[in-house]
Amino acid sequence: MHDRMRAGLNEQVNHELQAFYTYLSMSSWFEAENLPGFASWMRAQADEEKEHAERIIRHMHDRNARVELDALERPPGDFDEPVEVMRAALEHEQEVTSQIHELVDLAEEVHDPAAESMLEWFVDEQVEEERTFTVLIGQLERAGDSGAGLMLMDDRLGQRGGGGDGGEGDGGEEA
Repeated sequence: MHDRMRAGLNEQVNHELQAFYTYLSMSSWFEAENLPGFASWMRAQADEEKEHAERIIRHMHDRNARVELDALERPPGDFDEPVEVMRAALEHEQEVTSQIHELVDLAEEVHDPAAESMLEWFVDEQVEEERTFTVLIGQLERAGDSGAGLMLMDDRLGQRGGGGDGGEGDGGEEA
């Protein structure tokens, strides 16, 4: 594996782990706000991010490339309202999308078809992630200050599950 590709993938592993840490913090905020469905949903999002890091790590190990983990930054943890959390998550996903696109460009530049193939999954995943958060933001904006609307969303998002199931279920990816 080209040194620049290895470095880029190592950096992406750390971005994915930072996303895990960020979403775990957001889940904790929802718990503190007595929104257990949102908290559970966001924990499942966190688990997905950890799985993304592990996917890249497996690819690197399969190619005998050394994985190097960096320290994580303290994630945001103080928000005013649920829609602010989702907007921050969407902004984070948009950053990740940009990072993935840069890696695809790098894989093309250093002629690494194996990395390109692996990264295509991430390209598709990012489209789904951004869409999911965009839909949730729209729903929260429509619910406005309606406590009933927020509670309905909390109930529905809680059906997804969280923690160890990888996010599959009735309240899954699409909100």
